Amino acid sequence: MAAAQRTVIENCSIATVDADDTEYASGYLVLAGNRIEALGAGTAPEGLENVVRRIDATGHLATPGLVNTHHHFYQWITRGLATDHNLFDWLVALYPVWARIDEPMAYAAAQGSLAMMARGGVTTAMDHHYVYPRGAGDLSGAIIRAARETGVRFTLARGSMDRGEKDGGLPPDFAVETLEDALAATEATVREHHDASPDAMTQVAVAPCSPFSVSTELMREAAESARRLGVRLHTHGSETVEEEKFCHELFGMGPTDYFESTGWLGEDVWMAHCVHMNDSDIAAFARTKTGVAHCPSSNARLAAGIARVPDMLAAGVPVGLGVDGTASNESGELHTELRNALLINRLGAHKEAALTARQALRLGTHGGARVLGRAAETGSLEAGKLADVVLWRMDTLAHSSIADPVTALVFGAAAPVTASFVNGRQIVEDGRLLTVDEDAIARTTRDQARRLARIAAQR
Repeated sequence: MAAAQRTVIENCSIATVDADDTEYASGYLVLAGNRIEALGAGTAPEGLENVVRRIDATGHLATPGLVNTHHHFYQWITRGLATDHNLFDWLVALYPVWARIDEPMAYAAAQGSLAMMARGGVTTAMDHHYVYPRGAGDLSGAIIRAARETGVRFTLARGSMDRGEKDGGLPPDFAVETLEDALAATEATVREHHDASPDAMTQVAVAPCSPFSVSTELMREAAESARRLGVRLHTHGSETVEEEKFCHELFGMGPTDYFESTGWLGEDVWMAHCVHMNDSDIAAFARTKTGVAHCPSSNARLAAGIARVPDMLAAGVPVGLGVDGTASNESGELHTELRNALLINRLGAHKEAALTARQALRLGTHGGARVLGRAAETGSLEAGKLADVVLWRMDTLAHSSIADPVTALVFGAAAPVTASFVNGRQIVEDGRLLTVDEDAIARTTRDQARRLARIAAQR
């Protein structure tokens, strides 16, 4: 590390979110290249070579970068629609619109989604993209290009649907793929874009959409394909009571048993939502180390219910946080999910004992990294881990009278991000992105949203 350029951050509170929840009231971090070289209490060691920048972070809290575990970027250009619907009615209203997306729309929507998350402290993002209309262009390539330009670490969950309206599904038939095409296109995406190295900036997961939009054959063969290719698996699971009823009627079993029967439980799998889970479901997830992407705002927006996160954590289920698509969480931000996860779970059976501020922070950092299979490299501030670090300003009117900075971050208003580093590169300064033009993205996403609305209205 001697030849690496170093950035020294000093005089900040630090919440490492390591295995011991180590914290420093006033400490330092040394970033060398794309790694955290050292951190601790007090000031940085004297005599460091190649220091290119020193940051006096007085009044700030340093945390690991936030990790988003579930999203649908394309929905950025359909925000604010079907605002009083449950999940199935919402899908029926929006699938005909989503089925008209094309490459320029997907790229613009990905830019908007990524920019909003990155400026709010997300350093690792993911996108579950499953709408591939015929003739729409290279949607996966457009999304990955947007992530590279924004500068975040990224997992594309290459989704698919092969159960259209004629087969009893919700999406229009022209917006679904055949079983063979879905498997072939997904494998091609993995082979072209997936980077298996420890410091990878782009990874790919195999991600059929959901039990009610995907055939059993696609579920089974996708799992086999993912394991042959050495990548992770993702889908929606147990989101609503309607989904549970659907699974019982169609498959003769509940969602968790169905997933297990198709090879969809395991350490390499994570599910979005998991709201309606009984004790045996949670035990099955714990036994197999299947992960969960908890999306509290989306679950509330669609009246899906309250996921049993405290019970999952107590059982040992890996749990991270997700924004979910911005057609069901219009803010598009993950740092607000720290607060919403804590508050919404306190409305459940465990009440005030449901989650603490530090458990909420862990969900949004180390928990998310574990769910994405990247906890060895990111998700906590430790020497040798990737330099994915966020500095939150805690000395403004919004937070300065709260003594504990972690409590201030989680319970308080959304904290300003003074600096965000991904892979050792700063991508945010004083709440503004350094890598892309936010104002230009705002104009482009508005134009593409209007273009999509015109096209959908003509069909």
